[in-house]
Amino acid sequence: MQQLLQSMVGTTNDFLWSKLLIIMLVSIGFYFTFKSNFLQIRLLKEMVRVLKEGATGSKDGISPFQAFCISMAARVGTGNITGIAIAIALGGPGAIFWMWIIAIIGSASSFVESTLAQIYKVKDKDGFRGGPAYYMEKGLNKRWMGALFAILITLSFGLVFNAVQSNTITIAFENSFGTDRFTLGIIMTIVFAAIIFGGVKRIAKMSEYIVIVLAVLYIGVALFIVLTNITKMPEVLSLIVKNAFGLEQAVGGSLGAALMNGIKRGLFSNEAGMGSAPNAAATAITSHPVKQGLIQAFGVLTDTLIICTSTAFIILLSDAYKQPGLSGIELTQAALSTHIGSWASGFLAIMVLLFAFSTLIGNYYYGETNIEFLNTNKAWLMLYRISVLAMVIFGSVAKVQLVWDLADLFMGFMVIVNLIAILLLSKVAFAALTDYMKQKKAGKDPVFYKDSIGNLENIECWEHSQAASTSKKENAI
Repeated sequence: MQQLLQSMVGTTNDFLWSKLLIIMLVSIGFYFTFKSNFLQIRLLKEMVRVLKEGATGSKDGISPFQAFCISMAARVGTGNITGIAIAIALGGPGAIFWMWIIAIIGSASSFVESTLAQIYKVKDKDGFRGGPAYYMEKGLNKRWMGALFAILITLSFGLVFNAVQSNTITIAFENSFGTDRFTLGIIMTIVFAAIIFGGVKRIAKMSEYIVIVLAVLYIGVALFIVLTNITKMPEVLSLIVKNAFGLEQAVGGSLGAALMNGIKRGLFSNEAGMGSAPNAAATAITSHPVKQGLIQAFGVLTDTLIICTSTAFIILLSDAYKQPGLSGIELTQAALSTHIGSWASGFLAIMVLLFAFSTLIGNYYYGETNIEFLNTNKAWLMLYRISVLAMVIFGSVAKVQLVWDLADLFMGFMVIVNLIAILLLSKVAFAALTDYMKQKKAGKDPVFYKDSIGNLENIECWEHSQAASTSKKENAI
């Protein structure tokens, strides 16, 4: 029975992730890119400025930088280490080029979904919450659609993906240090419980610290490796481009493998258009929805063009990727060992702990905000928290291939639902962008009101008094 179920799920996933979803994500991403006049390039400087503007914490809620860190905590996970290695192993070095392209395209989709999350957010005891479920209900007047999305993201991100992350952590430590997986799982669950029962502000603060530390540390190691092998960099860059477009690859049939694996792993890593990051984007206190949209678009570029590229360079600057049978975490470990010695295995295990634990935090929050959409009864939230902790323990000792396949299935349907919604509502996001740029050209710090772009229905925030208050808070922090 289990084999039959796994076969059915695998076949469905193959269709979703090798055909339908890639076509939808790429085509819609291209549409948003052209519609926004290439905002991911045109407004790159503004993205950095807005992120720096919101880098100081707020006593009244989640700062734009903390919201960015919650989303990055979920984006930056073991996929940045293992996923890129798998892409190279299956698609060759050329997969990295297509990974870069999909990140640039996908950042426009991330802008749209995160801007919409801000526009249609609602107020709660911690500040604000929102996301695809909320803009489906309020923007499209389809609560059933929002409820479907909320269930799918809670199952995939909130529960199943957290089991996969804890599984990765315990396996890495068992291989490197001989640590008992169940014992580590219990310790991890206790620490995680202290964080999630502390509320969204504690989640934001923990995400802020973990993401900064792990990103700086990992990028620092990659930079050291690049600098010590700087004479090889032209060769590596040439290898990536030649494998992405080369005649030899096209004739051999591996051009398609490079294209598909680069796109798939890029999408898995940066989550652009999936509907996950908007749940974090909605929590931020900001004077204009477009500010958070720009910050999240920058997050996609950061995740792929910097962190994933760090892994790619670590691997391609060694000969480890040429060894048959190496893929995933083993390939990255072998490459690191070539560069910095045999202690790299233990170092990478610690990095996996940091990457995966930060993802646990972001994934948990995505489930929490969608549980609150479905039912505000605190008993449901408590049940969800207990279920998450149980899945962390389960994942720490289990073989989770079927569970992972089911998560891919749930996430695939989740992405389809979200892409349809943001395509239908995209005119609202682009109207907000026009309003933002108009105010910028007038020399103002843009402020958004519910009537700034026409008579939008079902807007709970963005009253004139609220927006003015938010602008003052932003200027004060």
